[in-house]
Amino acid sequence: MTRARIGVLSLQGDYARHRVSLEALGVEAVRVTLPEHLAGLEALVLPGGESTTMLRLMAVNGLRAPLERFVRTRPVMGTCAGVILLGKQSGRLPHPPFGVLDITVERNAYGRQIDSFTAPLDAPGLGSGIDGVFIRAPRIRRVGRGVQVIATLTRAGARAEPVAVRQGHVAGLCFHPELTPDTRFHRWFLERVAGLALPATEGVEVGS
Repeated sequence: MTRARIGVLSLQGDYARHRVSLEALGVEAVRVTLPEHLAGLEALVLPGGESTTMLRLMAVNGLRAPLERFVRTRPVMGTCAGVILLGKQSGRLPHPPFGVLDITVERNAYGRQIDSFTAPLDAPGLGSGIDGVFIRAPRIRRVGRGVQVIATLTRAGARAEPVAVRQGHVAGLCFHPELTPDTRFHRWFLERVAGLALPATEGVEVGS
């Protein structure tokens, strides 16, 4: 049986951990650093990292236009910096974001590196006991019409706010699902957003 080929943008950031999570679900995770690496992919993950650096490297590697074409028509999931790249409005950046997800994102809105935290998420469609890892994380300040909220975060003294959203074939997460052993968000993206039939795997955790 031929495995589905899922790309992981690998210019900068925590792309290696995404590949581990994807491979645990039985798909082939492909590093994307050049335009030709997009050929034959069924979906794409834009990882966390530094959004300004990623945008500059896309321009240097000739990836900007091919990536823009891909994310407008094919399944894509952006995590942390990745959701900044997918949003319509994301503050000052060296190049415009792709604008395929009708949200406004504020960069580093949960604080600096020292303010990083892990917190339980409310994600009714994925089950209970899911934690989100937030590292210099962006915050979704506006959710447009047609955007579905998949998970929320509630902190002490504050109202619930969206941290995972979907609009058609595009998904955006403010946190790092690849930094926990739980693969449910990756499975959700592949099965429900990308529409792939995954091979049976044992459990939901990486290395289980």
